[in-house]
Amino acid sequence: MTARVAILDYGMGNLRSVARAVGRVGGEATVTEDAAQVLAADALVVPGVGHFGACMRNLAHHALDETIRDFAATGRQVFGVCLGMQVLFKRSEEDPEAGLGIIPGQARKLPPTVKVPHMGWDNVHWVEQHPFIEGIPDRTRFYFVHSYAADAVAGITIGSTEYGRPFSAAIAKDNVFGTQFHPEKSGDAGLAIYEAFVRGAASQ
Repeated sequence: MTARVAILDYGMGNLRSVARAVGRVGGEATVTEDAAQVLAADALVVPGVGHFGACMRNLAHHALDETIRDFAATGRQVFGVCLGMQVLFKRSEEDPEAGLGIIPGQARKLPPTVKVPHMGWDNVHWVEQHPFIEGIPDRTRFYFVHSYAADAVAGITIGSTEYGRPFSAAIAKDNVFGTQFHPEKSGDAGLAIYEAFVRGAASQ
């Protein structure tokens, strides 16, 4: 079975590169803002670049905040990328707008002791096991572009990176997964994560 993967289009995010990556690893990617199409998919990717508050307001304007929550409640796989991961949390220091609250905790600004945004390749230390990172070596380098980052959350953070302070580079809670880095810009290791995600969706 080919997994049908909805790439959520709410006006923010590198949608086409995510869709291309999903297609390269065997998924059937559909970029959509239609809630019915999202809810009919086997898996959901929430991409995102930009401002936390603008992202949440765009989601709410299209009623897609509830669509994400509804999809996650079905037990099917949800993958948040970069800002799309941050909005899964309860809040961010970037804006008073509430996040989706699917994951406990918050995103905080990176400290003034380092240059922001944190842009480029950095290594990720795996602190927990997860099927989507199986076979990817510890300290593999992935591509980051961000100024805010979620704190580490015990039992949820599966990968951490140090840039001024430690932060969550990858998270997982039940059927919800997220990366602060961009897998679609991270070469073979990033594609391996998407491949495992698509494979998991196909086997549900």
